[in-house]
Amino acid sequence: MDPMQGTLLFAAGLLTGAFNAAAGGGSLIGFSALITAGVPPLTAKLTSTVTVLPGNVASVAGGYRDLPARREATRILPAAVLGGIAGSLLLLQTPTRIFDAIVPFLVLAASAVLGLQHRLAKLVERPAINCRREHPATLQALVAASGVYGGYIGAGFGIVLLASLTLLRQETLNRTVVLKNLLAAAVSLTTAALYVLFGTINWTGVAILAPATVIGGYGGARLLRKFPPALLKGIIVAYGVTFGLVLLGQNVLQH
Repeated sequence: MDPMQGTLLFAAGLLTGAFNAAAGGGSLIGFSALITAGVPPLTAKLTSTVTVLPGNVASVAGGYRDLPARREATRILPAAVLGGIAGSLLLLQTPTRIFDAIVPFLVLAASAVLGLQHRLAKLVERPAINCRREHPATLQALVAASGVYGGYIGAGFGIVLLASLTLLRQETLNRTVVLKNLLAAAVSLTTAALYVLFGTINWTGVAILAPATVIGGYGGARLLRKFPPALLKGIIVAYGVTFGLVLLGQNVLQH
């Protein structure tokens, strides 16, 4: 990796950390920067997952005291982890040529999730409608499905998981976010471990991106918070859609 590519990755890491802290969705930046730097798409996906792990774990440490109903958290945690394992193994079993072909659609799907965050947020504000929807098995199934999404796609995982939890639980948003952070960190830790053991990680990319995301998350977020969240989210969605379309165009030209 030459100095220009390293500088690109460091700048992308700063933006990734800042956008994740201020609005979410920053992982698309790190992922696309790795591809631009010449890292194969599948390796870029695995590497970006490992890169954002420290931030996910830190979010749990910061809000653990506010964790609601720890017995419930213990009950649904295995479902999230098993879903993450399933999604990760599915990703690891996907042939490189097939992943290269579908990665534009994954980027566009993640962008769509981010773009629909406002509508999903309206679901967050609604309490669970009836007791049937609060059935533990239903909640575990939905959390497991969210884990599969997190293990395979990753980008926008927190939004999907938060929407799943709020659809089926009567709890305040702040306490639900704490539970979401715990589940997301557990899935991220599990998937990262599987990727390291059985996948290919670009450790140079990790060494550059990981500290940059920490710096960006701590300092850059303060600057970005001066901008309207809707504007920041719009920038990420537009960026993701553009990058996905560029990748799709490249695939068409290659074939």
